[in-house]
Amino acid sequence: MKQFINPLESEWKSILKRPTFSFKELEPLVENVFSDVKAKGDTALYDYTLKFDKVSLNSFRVEESDFIEAEKNISPELKLAIKLAKNNIEVFHRAQQTQKVSLETQPGVLCWQEKKPIKKVGLYIPGGSAPLFSTLLMLAVPAQIAGCKEIILCTPPDENGSIPDVILYTAKLCGLTQIFKLGGIQAIAAMTFGTETIPEVYKIFGPGNQYVTVAKQIATQHQIAIDMPAGPSELLVVADRTANPAYIASDLLSQAEHGADSQVILVTTFYPLLELVKKEIDLQIKLLPRQEIAKQAIKNSRMVSFETNEETIQFINQYGPEHYIICMEEEQLYVDQIVNAGSVFIGNFTPESAGDYASGTNHTLPTNGYAKQYSGVNLDSFLKQMTFQKISKKGIQNIGPAIELMAEAEGLEAHKNAVSIRLKDLKK
Repeated sequence: MKQFINPLESEWKSILKRPTFSFKELEPLVENVFSDVKAKGDTALYDYTLKFDKVSLNSFRVEESDFIEAEKNISPELKLAIKLAKNNIEVFHRAQQTQKVSLETQPGVLCWQEKKPIKKVGLYIPGGSAPLFSTLLMLAVPAQIAGCKEIILCTPPDENGSIPDVILYTAKLCGLTQIFKLGGIQAIAAMTFGTETIPEVYKIFGPGNQYVTVAKQIATQHQIAIDMPAGPSELLVVADRTANPAYIASDLLSQAEHGADSQVILVTTFYPLLELVKKEIDLQIKLLPRQEIAKQAIKNSRMVSFETNEETIQFINQYGPEHYIICMEEEQLYVDQIVNAGSVFIGNFTPESAGDYASGTNHTLPTNGYAKQYSGVNLDSFLKQMTFQKISKKGIQNIGPAIELMAEAEGLEAHKNAVSIRLKDLKK
């Protein structure tokens, strides 16, 4: 990890640069797949599944027998762990439910707001070496609480045409029934347009590789909403002499093992901590099965030391980390002054892994600096907020003249007349 000691503010932008890739070179391929899926439906999906996933399928749909077989292969201990995590996620997201807001803004002018579920949502869970059943919990649980009527899950098959047992078990536990062996660009395109087998959805959730990321962005050009812009996973730890170097190293490596393009950053006001953490990383990384991936991510990563809390906090807010761990003696100062972060973890005994799995908060979070303007996935991500109003005779008499004046000032006479015609009738 590169080290920077009291860098000037003019240097921060280059220090904080993410290891991002260019979408431009991927867009032609994604556009071609979208066009084929729109035109050919399932035929295109089978062709691309063979091309990209190297497997020939007879059907995309997961059958009931697949769920039954998968459950047999999950250990009782893992089942209990998944159920514990599901319960905590459910408790936290149910607590986010709010009541209808209703009030009279003026006598006779009643306004209210209600939240309605997005009727059809699509969940995408990537394949590869790590079956992200935890992400399935993070998406399916709030979707069910919100009351989404149709929840579609797409996840890529392996070379045998199968989906990991733990994904199927978790999906069944969450009450999902429409699960499809479909991944990559073609899965996003299928949920965007709908095919003979795959239903069209209104909003797509879930992480993925660079191709899936571009595909989700292309989907927004076809009246489909997405959860948020996504990028490689990232973590920033701020720590001082009260922190445990071994804990810090373990947290940094927990994110580094996600992918070679992940980024982790240590910021400290205690300069000697840099070398202590570096030594711990060197020791711990040798024990990881995914050490080669972690080593590549560490090359993208940074250690930064500042003398003052003020500079440290300003630097962190400029970065806007996806995950942010605070291990500082002046803990409350850092909690109070963070404004750009996806999810915050406080204290020596709050590893980022807790949020990834079982504490209850959602781990689907904005990356690549989008924490400055986006929230992580939450219950409201699956809901629409609708406003209503009902105006009585007295109410239109109270606000009507103001509406007339404002409409006239904007040169919109029909708007003014819609009020005037009512006020005239009320004077009769």
